[in-house]
Amino acid sequence: MKTTSTEAARHFAAKLRFETDPSDVKAAQDAGERFVLVDSRGEAAWRQGRIAGAVHLPTAEIPERALTTIPVDVPVVTYCWGPGCNGSTRAALAFSLLGYEVREMIGGFEYWAREGLPVEDDNGELVRAADPLTAPVSGVSCAC
Repeated sequence: MKTTSTEAARHFAAKLRFETDPSDVKAAQDAGERFVLVDSRGEAAWRQGRIAGAVHLPTAEIPERALTTIPVDVPVVTYCWGPGCNGSTRAALAFSLLGYEVREMIGGFEYWAREGLPVEDDNGELVRAADPLTAPVSGVSCAC
């Protein structure tokens, strides 16, 4: 199967326009960028642990609750469990159908937590060390 460089460039540019990753989301939070991070998982998953500062809006509830929960002019970033789950894709689709600017955070909660980024549950902060298989443990960026 042969593709052209133009097709490839169009594909990868679209991916970067509609996807983000945990380290870029954290950098955007730290920079004070305006967006809402949405955890699209169910109640049990939310209670088990979530990204600090995320809003809980399960995918099935987005069509009914999104417009009363998040202003339509605020960009949204969705996440679910991890790369083996397409819940964040379904959530991003639901938001886009409502008119939101939306991006999907690849890697989901799993890679956020594995990178040692802030996680919390109903009792407060959960401290996790960075996993050297997914993030530089020295605190520097991966330089990608």
